[in-house]
Amino acid sequence: MKWFKPKLNFNFGFDWSLFFVPLLLAIFGIVIIFSITYGSQTTIARDQIVFTIIGFMVAIVLSFFDYRNFKGLYLILYGLGIFLLILVLFLGSKSFGATRWINLYIFQLQPSEVFKLILVVFLAKLFSDWQNDFDWKKLGMIVGAIGLPLVLILIQPDLGTTSVVFVVTLVLLFASSMKKIYLVIGLAVMVVLSPIAFHYLKPYQKHRIEVFVNPASDPHGAGYNVSQAKIAIGSGGLVGTGLGKGSQSQLNFLPVAHTDFIFAGTAEATGFIGSLSLFLLLIILMIRVVNVAKIAKDDFGMFLALGFGAMFLFQMLVNIGMNLGIMPVTGIPLPFVSYGGSAMLTNMVAIGILQSIYMRHKKINF
Repeated sequence: MKWFKPKLNFNFGFDWSLFFVPLLLAIFGIVIIFSITYGSQTTIARDQIVFTIIGFMVAIVLSFFDYRNFKGLYLILYGLGIFLLILVLFLGSKSFGATRWINLYIFQLQPSEVFKLILVVFLAKLFSDWQNDFDWKKLGMIVGAIGLPLVLILIQPDLGTTSVVFVVTLVLLFASSMKKIYLVIGLAVMVVLSPIAFHYLKPYQKHRIEVFVNPASDPHGAGYNVSQAKIAIGSGGLVGTGLGKGSQSQLNFLPVAHTDFIFAGTAEATGFIGSLSLFLLLIILMIRVVNVAKIAKDDFGMFLALGFGAMFLFQMLVNIGMNLGIMPVTGIPLPFVSYGGSAMLTNMVAIGILQSIYMRHKKINF
């Protein structure tokens, strides 16, 4: 009698690191969030666990969804994004002086986070179609299409997400076939007009930039967060003070340590070794995303991967940079690590789409 021995095949064509690294980052973040909020806001870590599980399940489902189907949905997605950005201005809940969230009762939806994804899909579709005839007229169309959401996000106000949208657009424009002289001229005009843009910033946003240039000008006001973040990072030493034991975090000297300043909380609790481990995971993630962009078999997939990569990298640099005091404080979360349901779901959706691109790189008609 022959025994039936089924063969379990787990080779779905995944890039497993694209799943494991974000998951490790999320777990790392949950541990740090628990450490920071230990004894005070215990539900925050629990909520982050739920967001991570749901987001990871969505990423798995999307990996089996052909990413090219998003090409036919780009206008619908763009319209949905604009609708949500307008809706939040009327129905949004206010926190820290900004109206950025819509209360869905089960969690707070942040439309500007959702729009980051929509932006990448929207631009990837247009740029892939325009590879052979990307002229200055089409550049004008892009400026108009991106200008509206930028204004809506600035009204909230959310300077951090505005900068993400701008940088992602700029990266994809440089990767497109458009003549770069147009971009150079456009950037030169923006530099000339930047003093005018500075004039229309909110007073607290102006003050943050001024303090960034001269941190000692307001150490107990706008410069307080950065000063406390530096103290937290320095107090961590080589191995850290231990989970739930950092004085800066536990005594609430470090503001919003579970979101904007989670890197400082990480350094305090786990020290240089823990911070280096986190940094290495982020580098590995970026290497894998760049690899997806390189092996994508169509322009749409390439632009998608580049857009998500630019989104991740810019947020990493700004978040860690503002914790170290080398970037202005803008409220940009650290991908997969900082607390936030909308941010976690957005990042996991991006991972699912990246996985879909990777799975289909060997045969375009997967």
